[in-house]
Amino acid sequence: MQILLVEDDMDLAELIIEYLEAEAIECDIAYNGSMALNLIEENTYQVIVSDVMMPKMDGFTLLEKLHNKNIQIPCLMLTARNKLEDKLTGFEKGADDYLVKPFELAELTARIKVLAQRTQPRGNKIKISDLVLDLRERHAYRAGKLLALSAAEWQLLEILVKHSPAVVSKVDIEDHIWGGDAPSKDALKMLIYRLRKVVDLPEVSPLITTVRGRGVLIASPEDQAQC
Repeated sequence: MQILLVEDDMDLAELIIEYLEAEAIECDIAYNGSMALNLIEENTYQVIVSDVMMPKMDGFTLLEKLHNKNIQIPCLMLTARNKLEDKLTGFEKGADDYLVKPFELAELTARIKVLAQRTQPRGNKIKISDLVLDLRERHAYRAGKLLALSAAEWQLLEILVKHSPAVVSKVDIEDHIWGGDAPSKDALKMLIYRLRKVVDLPEVSPLITTVRGRGVLIASPEDQAQC
């Protein structure tokens, strides 16, 4: 599991990261909301754990920015504030959970794992517009037509669909398909081209988009218009 920790208290951040990594949860660290936004646009995370009071951009503003960008990643807020109105403000702005400092690291870990389950596909089928992935049978259909996919094309389609409508970085894709050791520098570029030829049929709206400098996404035309 890969999460983003947004915390300006470096001592606390170091303590959290050390504990979570022992629980097989990898952490990237941002020290304010602005830094967090840059990392979120470049990487794929299952959960965001964010402090509220931070310099440059606080946690509530970060939530608003994510909402405006249609980035749907479960967020757990960490704060010293224990007032009900502060918690309600967080939930209104899109927080999924709230943990008041000081807290037990074991409880933080448990809450992260619960939130991470929300990013997993429910059931065996995922539908985006008229594209349907059957995860159990490893079949994909577009406009009711069964798509002929190679193993690598299926892996690429699977990671894009599971993270839709978020952008998936090229580094994350290469790691998912080749373990980070792509056979050539153009291997991913050619794989994306081949997948487009199969999925984005001439008679239907294109779903796959390359976002320059960020990565690749697959989303319905409506979601793409909001990205």
